Amino acid sequence: MNQPGKTDAPAPSGPPQDAHPARRRRPSRWPYAVALVAALGVVGTAWLSRKHFEPIIAGVAAPSFTVSTMEGQPVGLDSYPGKVVLLNVWATWCVPCETEMPSMQRLYADLSDEGFEILAVSVDAPEDGKPPVKTLDAFVRKHSLTFPILYSEPGSAGSIQQIFQTAGVPESFLIGKDGVIYRRIAGPTEWDSPQYREQILRLLGE
Repeated sequence: MNQPGKTDAPAPSGPPQDAHPARRRRPSRWPYAVALVAALGVVGTAWLSRKHFEPIIAGVAAPSFTVSTMEGQPVGLDSYPGKVVLLNVWATWCVPCETEMPSMQRLYADLSDEGFEILAVSVDAPEDGKPPVKTLDAFVRKHSLTFPILYSEPGSAGSIQQIFQTAGVPESFLIGKDGVIYRRIAGPTEWDSPQYREQILRLLGE
């Protein structure tokens, strides 16, 4: 019973007060740990695949690659050890590519016996799901080419265009005996001009 002159104190509103503040439940740290592990995974993946993001420029080692001969045999830069290599990415439909081919043939005829090699990698579209051998053979006969004509399917995984980060055709890479790229040239050029010939001779003498 209530005593006369006294009233009950109103019940406090809101959640009940914890009698032991020190025992309050702390927020879980599990989401933060998961986020940290995920972030470390992203960083680790980027580190392991960092070579894919390195620019292919003069002064860096040429990346490894595999293309095919017209007979379907796989070849790469390691198939030509101890040679100075001019890697040329081209296509038969490319008029500038056709323009520079005669100078490449002249240079090859002069220096192939000295340890110089040209690898002309076509990126023509396949024909009936296969390398366009007939189209390439006709091009070779038209220009009397004697250096290796190779093939890499455009847009395929591990294509020469993807590996060397090319933006168009022709693009060329002059690679020394040490596997280092000494020149990268976009567009056609006169390959048997004195400046290129002299540089190639220097690389052959090293």
